[in-house]
Amino acid sequence: QVQLVESGGGLVQPGGSLRLSCATSGFTFSRYTLTWYRQAPGKERELVASIGTVSTNYADSVKGRFTISRDYAKNTVNLRMNNLEPEDTAVYYCNAFLRTSLKEYDYWGQGTQVTVSS
Repeated sequence: QVQLVESGGGLVQPGGSLRLSCATSGFTFSRYTLTWYRQAPGKERELVASIGTVSTNYADSVKGRFTISRDYAKNTVNLRMNNLEPEDTAVYYCNAFLRTSLKEYDYWGQGTQVTVSS
């Protein structure tokens, strides 16, 4: 059974930091691209940061502030968020994706709320 469980969200003041974690199980973690998405009220879901086996990718809005990492021993993917802004307020989702010659595998967590407010 595939599971992705996010944690670490909460309320933080502007300029503060949070660390999100996504614990995964039920699939071959090392083969997948792991991505953090977010969705703010009234807006479409957007990519925040992704990490493959050798490379990372960030949305322009978070470059220099957020860092994505993956722990192969624990099968987790983390998102360190520094210098948070009110515009970062959203539900953050963890995603695992793999495309093979035969099929796509696309798994999602339930999301964790991040609220940046004074």
